[in-house]
Amino acid sequence: APGTMSGSGPDAPQPSEAAEAGLQEAEQDWAAAKAFYDNLVSKRPRPVSAGGRAGVRGLGAAGGANPLLAPQPKPQHAITVAVSSRALFDLVEERRIYEEQGLEKYVEYQQDNENVTLKPGPAFHFVKALEHVNARLLELYPDDEERFDIVLMTNNHAQVGVRLINSINHYGLTIERFCMTGGKSPIGYLTAYLTNLYLSADSEKVQEAIEAGIASATMFTANKDVAYSDTQLRVAFDGDAVLFSDESEQIVKEQGLDRFFEHEQLNENKPLAQGPLKGFLEDLGKLQKKFYAKNERLNCPIRTFLVTARSAASSGARVLKTLRSWGLEIDEALFLAGAPKGPILVKIRPHIFFDDQMFHIEGAQKLGTIAAHVPYGIAQKYHKSA
Repeated sequence: APGTMSGSGPDAPQPSEAAEAGLQEAEQDWAAAKAFYDNLVSKRPRPVSAGGRAGVRGLGAAGGANPLLAPQPKPQHAITVAVSSRALFDLVEERRIYEEQGLEKYVEYQQDNENVTLKPGPAFHFVKALEHVNARLLELYPDDEERFDIVLMTNNHAQVGVRLINSINHYGLTIERFCMTGGKSPIGYLTAYLTNLYLSADSEKVQEAIEAGIASATMFTANKDVAYSDTQLRVAFDGDAVLFSDESEQIVKEQGLDRFFEHEQLNENKPLAQGPLKGFLEDLGKLQKKFYAKNERLNCPIRTFLVTARSAASSGARVLKTLRSWGLEIDEALFLAGAPKGPILVKIRPHIFFDDQMFHIEGAQKLGTIAAHVPYGIAQKYHKSA
């Protein structure tokens, strides 16, 4: 299911007959396209990721399926992570050329340098970690389609595509789906791809995606180089206005801490409403359970962290009870009681840290954490007016 902020359950609107017919037609179209693609005869297998698996099924000259290569998952089964080119790669210089000299010079520069490999951007290590999880899943569940599907979602023009493809192949990334919109908004395509998470360096597009109900965040490069785990995807989340709604944060901003503590204790047994990233935590949890089912809990390649400014004793119980009511586990919960998050994040070394407040993002950046700003909730009002 896509990582949107819409509700589900018995009270949610049920799909109409027309919608169901549309889904069936899409299934048939997908099956036909996949059958055509799978039966293409090639002497060269599809690109294989660093984990030893490919994103799509390749066929040898004799037409037999290569058992080492995996089929591309259907969008409705996959956890689709859409990443912009400026999030995946370092395009600071290219962006400067675009802003100072215009589109034509930018395209010309990209074409002249299409054999020059782009350097990694802020989402690069996160994407590599996703692909490692996929490789592990394919070892345990070779025929299962429930895994990450990474889509390059960029407003670049198609002429720039060759350099992006060359760089992706250079690093051995398994990114088969590209969407180059030629300067147009990607939001409609994000919906069509059933996107669970969208990462971009463009805050306006991220805001647009959030408003469309798509879990999204703006990527920021860390100010220091740090080593990231090659064997475990590590994802850190803030709580309020990220995993949860901004209900409690509104009280802090408008009525103060004392009223907030009182409110949380009075509502301790009332689950918080979901926030924009709840769906992605749920997606991670589903994959974790697949490893647990194979007795791989201690060797699970996914680890999740809650890093919140809340105090444990005065406002932590409601958070933990909310997660329990959702049936979700978090591997580590850190209640900082207002202390800076940067030093704790240095110890965690997440591939990505999601927060709704820019001062936490900036604090994380300074100490070497790759942070992603979620523009949701009342904190954005205060950020804009600051």
